[in-house]
Amino acid sequence: MEKDKPSLDRRDFLGNITKAGILGAIGLTPVTRAAAATAEAIPVSTVLAGEHAFLCPPYLQNPEPTGITVMWMSNKPTYSWVEYGETSALGKTAHNVQAGIVDSYDRLHRVRLANLKPGTTYHYKVLSKEIVEFRPYKLTYGETISSETFSFTTPGKNPKEVSWLVFNDIHDRGADSFPHLMAMNKDPYDFVFLNGDMFDYQEDEQQIIDHLLAPLGKSFASEKPFIFTRGNHETRGKFRRELGNYFDGPYVFSKQWGPVHFTVLDTGEDKEDEHPVYAGIVNFDEYRRQQAEDLKQIVLSPAFKKAKFRVVMMHIPHYYSGDWHGTMECRKHFAPIFEQAKIDLFVAGHTHRPGIHQPVAGQHSYPIVIGGGPKDGNRTLIKVKATEKDLNLVMLKDDGSELGRVDLKTKRG
Repeated sequence: MEKDKPSLDRRDFLGNITKAGILGAIGLTPVTRAAAATAEAIPVSTVLAGEHAFLCPPYLQNPEPTGITVMWMSNKPTYSWVEYGETSALGKTAHNVQAGIVDSYDRLHRVRLANLKPGTTYHYKVLSKEIVEFRPYKLTYGETISSETFSFTTPGKNPKEVSWLVFNDIHDRGADSFPHLMAMNKDPYDFVFLNGDMFDYQEDEQQIIDHLLAPLGKSFASEKPFIFTRGNHETRGKFRRELGNYFDGPYVFSKQWGPVHFTVLDTGEDKEDEHPVYAGIVNFDEYRRQQAEDLKQIVLSPAFKKAKFRVVMMHIPHYYSGDWHGTMECRKHFAPIFEQAKIDLFVAGHTHRPGIHQPVAGQHSYPIVIGGGPKDGNRTLIKVKATEKDLNLVMLKDDGSELGRVDLKTKRG
């Protein structure tokens, strides 16, 4: 394994231009200390033909008290690994092994760091060694590139509080919107939740890099994890099936983090399955029905019942979203379970009409929070903090002003 040469200071590095032409703008440096230009300006097709380079910064996924996943991309097939440790000296190495075979000769890299200590800060960097030739009995390596050293903190084993941020309906404007909205937050947070429609539709890998992974990496994702679920627009386009490969985790899940039990659902499309635009190749009605069956089991779990706060997040709200097919299907399948299970808070997007809707007798007994849309003046940042006694949510407009808030007391001693 090659030793990393001294890296540049981040502020100095971001001002330089590398022979790879992509790294500096996303905070990464190769072992050769080559410099970089703007990631968004260079299409993947061009970089693939050039020198070995990262296509996006490392980004954190699937945080747990004893583990976290590091993902990143390179423009050449490589053998890739993570060096990490509790100090900047690092000292440990991890790569991914499946059925005895180490992941290699790929460009999308995923390494799970396991057996970590809860509530502990770790330092890490990612390295990718180009595989120039991969023959049955001969493997030839090329250049190794390395990121700068980042850090993250694992969740506590039983934390007394949790804080998170929510974005929705960015619609391919991530290069501008993510940095702008993140700059409005001045408070600590544990993770960021992406609540659907980060894109207009799924076209190719370049779109995912330019409009999501590179902007998130530059904003926060190399040191704070993000969690993603689909909106209806992510179900469209020729690259829709491949989208999930770029995240470590399903679109539908439940998770306990401190005093909060999170349930995340995938609402699918807002149109009928038979709509001509889908040409007979979707089946979201059945998908939502299956999720409802799973939800019935989730709300019976001890974790759900004991949680101080029960929070549901999904893209299409089942109220305040007109009478489109997807809305009505969500209302039919999910709303009765939400009521019976006595959820405390519901967070959605989709409508591009930001608002906080307090409980309404006969409809929903919990606040429904709907984030804004992609255009200037309509973008929102949702901030949530929960302790064992209180949950506080505030929604900010993209000028930093407060649009509304929710303040809850736990109903469970």
